[in-house]
Amino acid sequence: MPGSVSVAARSAAIVGPYLSGKTSVMEALLCASGEIQRRGTVKEKNTVGDTSPESRDRHMSVELSLARTKYLGDNWTLIDTPGSVEFHQDTVAALSVVDIAVVVCEPNPEKALALSPLLHFLDTNDIPHLIFINKIDTSTHTVSEVFDALQDVSERPLILRQVPLREEGKINGYVDLISEKAYRYGEDGSNVIEMPDVIKQREADARQDMLEGLADFDDVLLEQLLEDEAPSSEEIYQQFSKDLSDDLVVPVLIGGAEHGYGINRLWKTLRHDCPQPEITRERLAFPDHKQLIQVFKTQFVPHIGKLSYARIWRGEIHDGDHLGEHRVSGLNFILGQKNEKVREVCEGDIAALGRMEEVRSGQVLTQDGLLKDQDFCPDIEPPVYSLSIETLKHEDEVKLSTGLARLAEEDPSLSFKSNPDTHELLLWGQGEIHLKVALSKLERQYNVSVKARRPKVAYKETILKGTVAHARHKKQSGGHGEFGDVHLNIQPLSRGSGFIFESSVTGGSVPKKHIPAVQAGVKEYIVSGPLGFQVVDIAVTLLDGQHHAVDSSDLAFRKAGIMAMKEGLSSCRPALLEPIYELKISIPSPFTSNGQALISRRRGQILGFDAKDGWKGWDEITALLPQAEMSDLIIELRSQTQGIGTFSSEFSHLVELTGKLANEIIHPSSAAAE
Repeated sequence: MPGSVSVAARSAAIVGPYLSGKTSVMEALLCASGEIQRRGTVKEKNTVGDTSPESRDRHMSVELSLARTKYLGDNWTLIDTPGSVEFHQDTVAALSVVDIAVVVCEPNPEKALALSPLLHFLDTNDIPHLIFINKIDTSTHTVSEVFDALQDVSERPLILRQVPLREEGKINGYVDLISEKAYRYGEDGSNVIEMPDVIKQREADARQDMLEGLADFDDVLLEQLLEDEAPSSEEIYQQFSKDLSDDLVVPVLIGGAEHGYGINRLWKTLRHDCPQPEITRERLAFPDHKQLIQVFKTQFVPHIGKLSYARIWRGEIHDGDHLGEHRVSGLNFILGQKNEKVREVCEGDIAALGRMEEVRSGQVLTQDGLLKDQDFCPDIEPPVYSLSIETLKHEDEVKLSTGLARLAEEDPSLSFKSNPDTHELLLWGQGEIHLKVALSKLERQYNVSVKARRPKVAYKETILKGTVAHARHKKQSGGHGEFGDVHLNIQPLSRGSGFIFESSVTGGSVPKKHIPAVQAGVKEYIVSGPLGFQVVDIAVTLLDGQHHAVDSSDLAFRKAGIMAMKEGLSSCRPALLEPIYELKISIPSPFTSNGQALISRRRGQILGFDAKDGWKGWDEITALLPQAEMSDLIIELRSQTQGIGTFSSEFSHLVELTGKLANEIIHPSSAAAE
């Protein structure tokens, strides 16, 4: 097989849906390379990846796991990524710096659709990738069934590299379609065997399909096939490597990582076909600098501090070097939770840089400092789920702010902000598990316990008819008293108009200097109107009033304004307003009807749907939905779409809410009693 020893270190991301076995694949690769002596298992909680308490408690990856190793003289960094879409931001971060992605999936055609968003991202960004069909030894489906289902969700043509060998209904080996050698799986690797007669015709047909797939991108190979000339294995290997590097085709391999099946073949494919770092650097269109370092992940480690995971695209870095005003204080290679201190890192390496306090994920450093006017940050996933949080102890509020800021720096898809309408601190993220993991880290790493609940809905209220209200505030208690008298015209406005205050006072019945105080009193009252919510879409005009030369003051007129609004609004037929959001729901076409039914069940209005632009086999539903129905929308949507449906939303308008629902909101205690 062709291929020379790589000079620069290369990197591969191991990606795929939840439960596909990514962590087991990395464990098997590390064992095959000799980096570890025994394969750990997720069940036994002794793998190199998934070492955080949050990962092990949930038996799932919730963050990146890096592992540096060496295979046949080549330096590699493997990155195990989370499978859940709730932690997709880490996967995107890893894919922004690697040379190739290994897409791990289960041997079940019904689960192929779960790979659709991931494959779309890889295809859209021209990231070379191969597919490893894992758990093949337990499969109850044929490889061709799985292959066809995968091709349906891939925009790139798939090329099958191996056909399985079966014995007594179980897959126990494979035939490599380039070398045409047969292998039987064994605990210590695969052993060459004589190709069984029963497989020869199927192998020949599959090999012809492979060659025809490659010939679509090579005229010489196409001519050879047309003339019935057999290309050499050397030519096929070269074409395969070139097409993979150019992201023209996607090789498909099979194996069973838990037992190490097919792992050596996977390693050899990576070694010979994975692009070199300089090719990846050209694909990413980096500018030409003597030193280029891309930070793709930030992590705060107890007793160590801030670590910036970075890929060195050009040049070398030594401990203590200055990159502009930024000093490198510590260099480490990573193997799971183990850090290996080193004095220098070279081109292609991925390392953890210590104490780069001012550097953020996605930024690129050169010998002169941060690369300005260049954006290499992956797109941040829009939030779809939130919780209202508050500390159990008042004195922990400062620690809460610090902890949340660091968690958001580690994971940009996590955010927090105060809601001015409900006065709650909201933690936003990608789903229920995402936020639970964040709160667990907050307690474990920053010793801050919080209580979390469903956020309040930002209901408003308005009025349906107008009135003229009069109020007089008079108070005498010795010395200067308080006196203010106002007449207010209160009228409803069209929806979305907000609040308007005007004065039509003439003749100085209310001195100009006190008119702002009347306005302040009006605004103070409408923060919480007769129904208990902020009053909107009203116009208030100060018509007339009286003042006292000695006792009138801003305070007195402010109180008079409050009194007039309190008296007047109660007679203006107050009405509850519910916030409505416009949603763009992205959903696989087979589940579009499920998405529409979901909206209808939640009092929503479907505005239409169409094919999602640029997405193979996806639709986009546009709908209006009350905010009250959105809190757990993402949970149900994902449950009906193999975990991959999602949405974006923005506020649209307010609409009047009446009947039983309105009563339950305005009078929750009496509604509960009924």
